[in-house]
Order: sequence, then C-alpha cells, then structure tokens
Amino acid sequence: MEGETDFIQMMRALAHHPAARGLSDDAAVLEIGTETLILTHDMMVEGVHYLPDQDMADVAWKLVACNASDLAAKGARPVGALVGAMLGSGNEAFALGLGQALNHFGLPLLGGDTVSGGPPRSFGLTAIGRATHIPVPSRSGAKPGDQIFVTGPLGAAMMGFEALRDGTGADSTAYRRPQARLAEGQALAPFVSAMMDISDGLLLDGWRMAKASDVSLAIDSAAVPIAAPEERRWDALRWGDDYELLFTLPPETEPPVPAARIGTVEPAGFASLFVDGEPVTNSEGLGYQH
Repeated sequence: MEGETDFIQMMRALAHHPAARGLSDDAAVLEIGTETLILTHDMMVEGVHYLPDQDMADVAWKLVACNASDLAAKGARPVGALVGAMLGSGNEAFALGLGQALNHFGLPLLGGDTVSGGPPRSFGLTAIGRATHIPVPSRSGAKPGDQIFVTGPLGAAMMGFEALRDGTGADSTAYRRPQARLAEGQALAPFVSAMMDISDGLLLDGWRMAKASDVSLAIDSAAVPIAAPEERRWDALRWGDDYELLFTLPPETEPPVPAARIGTVEPAGFASLFVDGEPVTNSEGLGYQH
C-alpha cells in the first residue's frame, strides 16, 4: 500500500452499504424514511492543506468550505456539522473563523471532538445536508453526447496561494476563504447527468468523472475560463482548491446558472480523458493526489 489510491481501494472492500456509493463519489447518500441525507467528511493538515504560519481563522473557513462544496456537488441543502480539532496556538482565531464560515454557509455546529497533538496539526469536519432533488447527482451519470460545463474560472486559488506563500501582497482571498457553490448545485441538481466539485484540479477530477461514468471526457483547454495569466493555463487546469462545479448536461440542455461549456462526453475509449484531442492515458500529474 503506497498511497491514497491503494488505501481507498482497501476501504472500498469494507464499504458495503449502498449509501457509500462504492466510495466513488463526493459524499455518501443515506436514505432514512422519506429523507435523503448527504454526508461528507474532509480533513486538513498543516503544511499540506495550509501554510504553517497561516491565520487559523482562514484555516477554519477553508475546512468548512471544502465540506460545503461536497454538499453543493450533490445539490444538497446544509443541515449541520461536526468538527474535529487539534488544539494548539490560534485556538481563538480558529473558533472565530469557524463561526464565520458556519454562519456563511448555513451549517449549524452540532458537535465534534478535540484532541492534543502535533505539529503538524490536523482538523476534520463532517458536513450533513439534505437532498433537494431525487435522484441525487453523482459522478457516474455522464453519457456520450452530453455537454461538459464548469461554473466558474479556475486558477484563482493557485494565484492566491502563491501570493500568500511569497508575501507579495496580491489578493489571496480565493485560497484563504474559498466559496462553495451551494446555490448553483441546488439549481443544477434536477438537470445534470453528472456533477462533482473541483477540489483536486479540473483534469484529475475530470478523469475521475470519466472513470466513474465509464466514458471519455473530451476537454477543450482554451474554453476553460481561468483566473490566472494565460501562460499559466495548464497549471490552472491542474491546481485544486477552486471548488467550482464540474457537471454534464444532456445535449441541447441549457444550464440554469452561469457556466462555461468546456467539452463533450464521448463513448469510453482507450483513454479516459482527451485534452485538445490528445489522449491522457494515466492520471499522474493531472492534479493533487496524496
């Protein structure tokens, strides 16, 4: 067992419940009576997901946002959150940022746990949502002939990270305090054939959608809106943390929210991903992987 992919494969052997969706989606979808709940959990580690000297209020905001983004990918309405925090310097700032983010995304705090440890420190959050549309969107529904869309520009988080890391004074808000497209996800849920959030880079997440749907995704790189210099386009397509929504729609269907069409779904071929007509035959280097 060498990394994330191997470990997830081991976990799939344990995830027998249908709510787990084979661990191939952004979140679990749990039916309880007449309700359908969306459950997701993300973690952040010092030096991996945030800079060691970063404002802990921003760390807490990003922790909430990345989980809220998973709810957005299911078209879910937020219900509440459970937080796991490793205590250390900046606890007061973390609590302040947590409260700001929970209020902003409409996620009431329901409980959680605290531990001591580190460095490095780590934090986790479980977000709970309620489905607004049945069937709940998944990564696996894309069909040949569908159109591929993205809700907004990519690369803003990359530029913000570099500004913060290098101390240039340029705007780093997109990296420090990302947004989750909750309203867009709820509006899209009744229409999409597949949907997921872009957390690890458009190309890697597109690869994952193609694999889950057993299709090939053909992406026109020039059609992808970016928030970075043109010479950084390829970097923007591989960088994560933008939390825009990647989704597919049947032919002739117009998205109900502002979005850019960036490609077409093709029948499964020898490559899961084609970029500007060139096949991409493995996922190495396409985005962030642990």
